[in-house]
Amino acid sequence: MLALAACSSTGGKTENAGGGAGGGQVATTDRMKVALITHAAAGDTFWDIVRKGAEEASAKDNVELLYTSDPEAGRQAQLVQQAIDQKVDGIALTLATPDALKDVLKKATDAGIPVVSLNAGESISSQLGAFTHFGSNEKLAGEAVGTRLAAEGFKHPVCVIQQQGHVGLEARCAGVKAKVPGAEILYVDGKDMTAVQSTATAKLQAAKDADVIIGLGAPITLTLLKSVADAGSSSKVASFDLNAELAQKIVDGDVIFTVDQQPWLQGYMSVDSLWQAKRGGFKLGGGQPVLTGPTIVDKSNASNVLKFAQQGVR
Repeated sequence: MLALAACSSTGGKTENAGGGAGGGQVATTDRMKVALITHAAAGDTFWDIVRKGAEEASAKDNVELLYTSDPEAGRQAQLVQQAIDQKVDGIALTLATPDALKDVLKKATDAGIPVVSLNAGESISSQLGAFTHFGSNEKLAGEAVGTRLAAEGFKHPVCVIQQQGHVGLEARCAGVKAKVPGAEILYVDGKDMTAVQSTATAKLQAAKDADVIIGLGAPITLTLLKSVADAGSSSKVASFDLNAELAQKIVDGDVIFTVDQQPWLQGYMSVDSLWQAKRGGFKLGGGQPVLTGPTIVDKSNASNVLKFAQQGVR
């Protein structure tokens, strides 16, 4: 029931087999089974890119990929338990809400299942039994945005968090505020884009001094562009993360820049590292996180990035 109920990143049924356009020779190692469990909400294109990377690594490594996701922390923990019951050879998961996952992850490591984390939870990953983490240092990414905004003269950013309590999103906005003290946080319900648009519109109408509004994910940022127009605001728009549509908006000058954490790499390296652990006992990272970002995408490089985004790898 859980497998059927869990949302995929595109809102459809959960697929249980690895695939993708990996090409090349498939590994001759024994077939292994890896569970990739994320907190993805339906319709968020970011997770399509993570999944595509994982599928390509699975195709290369002779891995059966079991992908499930649920944005609700308790249900994500249940999906981890399901993977343990399926006796998988490795688990890769996101740690957006680590407290909800610590007990079930102990069960996984006690069962001898190697674990890696990706995307969220970099600061606590090793404490929960993961041998490495693939992602961006979110506080550092936030500081990179804040530094860039301060250099361009912005003083009153509005940082929009679409999931309250998500450790990575909170760290991003904290990083912005560390560099631009006038920044403030706006919480929205990321599962309801109509509500995101109306809440942000109301904020921009009320906060006349807001000079830039920051989305923490591409779909959120694209919605914030509508809010700016609805509010008749002069606020600029900046972002975290990327998809092809957002890259085009940067090329067109509608979004000033984004900070990319390279999600395709997060998915690919998570699966590949678990395969490496099984084939040779290799442990990437030396006990430390492996950073996939942050990287700034702005008008100077967005056209090149757009080319790869249209291929689904950025």
